[in-house]
Amino acid sequence: MTKASKPAKLDQVGADAVDAARQALLELVPAGDVGEHLGVDVEGKKVVTHRFACTQTGYRGWSWSVTVARAPKQKTVTVDEIVLLPDEDAVLAPEWVPYKERIRPGDLSPGDLLPTEDDDDRLVPSFTGADELPDPREAKRVAEELGLGRPRVLSVEGREAAAQRWYDGDHGPEAPLAQSAPAACVTCGFLVKLAGPLSQAFGVCANAFANDDGRVVSLDHGCGAHSEAQLSKKQLPRPLPEPALDAIRREDLELF
Repeated sequence: MTKASKPAKLDQVGADAVDAARQALLELVPAGDVGEHLGVDVEGKKVVTHRFACTQTGYRGWSWSVTVARAPKQKTVTVDEIVLLPDEDAVLAPEWVPYKERIRPGDLSPGDLLPTEDDDDRLVPSFTGADELPDPREAKRVAEELGLGRPRVLSVEGREAAAQRWYDGDHGPEAPLAQSAPAACVTCGFLVKLAGPLSQAFGVCANAFANDDGRVVSLDHGCGAHSEAQLSKKQLPRPLPEPALDAIRREDLELF
């Protein structure tokens, strides 16, 4: 069983070298960016780090770290490293996220391009024997020769992901608009049905006055612009009263 190593003791010569550490720091950064001395940290045997407050704009909570070391039997220190480090309350930039993962629906502007990866699991080659031609360029050539038109089509995973996204979104059955609808889209005359597997659960709204016009909606979605929606008796406008005859005689009305 190995014994735990004892922590290094504070080297007093290195701890007293505050002025030497500050002078080395001022040779690299402006004096206006260096604040008060914050303390000393033991890094190892005869190695310490002096911390100075950073007063540079935009670096609140950061500190300058100047590491000094002393050789055995020497009375002076040598500067090893000078770095700017964040403290616990430092203002830090958010964690970097790749550009592709930061894009959200609606972010693309005219002229922007969003290339699809060759191994995107949402897509599969549009012909049989895809495993024999893993190169996307070769797959495109074969698709053109076969007259398929599209080198790649939706995979089962891609189709299921799209269906789940649409169903859970604002055009699915749980949307507030659908919850108060008089009937579902499946019975609406403005519903344009899709072709293929997605037609079992989705269609496209073609009502120019509906919020979902031109959008994919689930068959159990709905809105107040349903083709068969009718007003109840309470919602119908009140009939106009009979005209009141006052100073005008019936014979006068006949003149008009």
